[in-house]
Amino acid sequence: MKEFLETYNQNQDDIEYFLQESIKNLGNLSNYEEKGFKHLYNLFPSLELVYIIDKNSKEQISDNIGRNKSDSMGKGKNRSHLISKLHFTENNIAFSKPYISSATRSSCVTVSVKEGDKIYFLDFRIEILLEKLSLLELNKSFHGLTKAFYIVAGFTLMALSFFTIIFSLYDFVTYLFAKTNLNLEMIFKPIIALTLGIAIFDLAKTILEQEVFFKSYSKNSNVETKMLTKFLITIIIALSIEALIVVFKIAIDNYDHMIHAFYLIAGIAVILISLTVFIYFTKKKTK
Repeated sequence: MKEFLETYNQNQDDIEYFLQESIKNLGNLSNYEEKGFKHLYNLFPSLELVYIIDKNSKEQISDNIGRNKSDSMGKGKNRSHLISKLHFTENNIAFSKPYISSATRSSCVTVSVKEGDKIYFLDFRIEILLEKLSLLELNKSFHGLTKAFYIVAGFTLMALSFFTIIFSLYDFVTYLFAKTNLNLEMIFKPIIALTLGIAIFDLAKTILEQEVFFKSYSKNSNVETKMLTKFLITIIIALSIEALIVVFKIAIDNYDHMIHAFYLIAGIAVILISLTVFIYFTKKKTK
């Protein structure tokens, strides 16, 4: 919902202008009252509720007229608290701030139109309104397909991270109780596997958070930067441990190949410098 509100606030003037001009072109809304505003619902897919308030008594004089059904729960109630917040333009149209509708439980914005002794209240659902104005990409079929894909991919990555951690522990315990001399490589390899398991799990967690459980409809560079940074830092740690093992092995067995360890450490240094430059320019851009 936060992203809906941010997108709405960024384009508020254009959205209000669109709604105002569209409603003005309809003529008097009283012409559509007899047929339950069916024509309005056909024109506005984002419209989800219409009701009428008497300007003088400030009481609701109509049912809550929905797209497919109506109810009389609001009829006869005093709506002075709503009218007091209205600031009508010269066209007798007022816009509310975005809010959660008590009738539909969805985020919406209300357009109020004054005609004679009546005030017509039209509730527009924000996410559908943004989608129809091409301000938000929200296709239910495609969203369902991508969500299913991310669920499978995310939980598969989590399963692989658990398998990596369990296998590393099993491998270490096997070496520990086997009739084999314990060496540094046997100790460091499980550490590398655990580090990679953490990196894979963190990637899976981020995918599930951003694409499944807390779906992000807009591109958030801060989230993407944070995910990439954490993943690369974990990889750098794993490579550094591997480089340390290589140094120990070469120093013990074949000192002449120490240049290969240097190449590995130099490569890690290049990745670290690149990550530092990336973080620097990213922070500089967001300031």
